[in-house]
Amino acid sequence: ISNFLLWQSAYAEYEFIDTLWPDFTRDIFTGVLAQYGARDRRFGAVRA
Repeated sequence: ISNFLLWQSAYAEYEFIDTLWPDFTRDIFTGVLAQYGARDRRFGAVRA
């Protein structure tokens, strides 16, 4: 990640997978999206 617009990605979430691009399938993509959808995002807030 370079310094270009770094503040724009303050709450971004990155997913690093072991699958290489030629082997990346729609099923892997939907699995990553499902994992993202199951997360409890708080946008910087902390739990009380």
